[in-house]
Amino acid sequence: MKNNKIWFVNKTYGYGWTPYTWEGWLVLLFWLILFIPLTLFAKYNWILSTTGILFISGLLIYVCYKKGEKPKWQWGKRKDINSK
Repeated sequence: MKNNKIWFVNKTYGYGWTPYTWEGWLVLLFWLILFIPLTLFAKYNWILSTTGILFISGLLIYVCYKKGEKPKWQWGKRKDINSK
């Protein structure tokens, strides 16, 4: 059984996603928990820190792409998410 529940919706203004469900917020929180120590570690080893930040950011974008709406540029209010 495939779960098509959307975790992220398109932003109201611009390009990208914003969390829509608790799963989306949990993914974003997990990313933040990893991001903060990596930025603090940058003063000791900036190459390893930058690599880690790029890796976790890539994972975040991948999850948003797989569990979110199709990305598109948007400016203003969107259609109701349930009217698809």
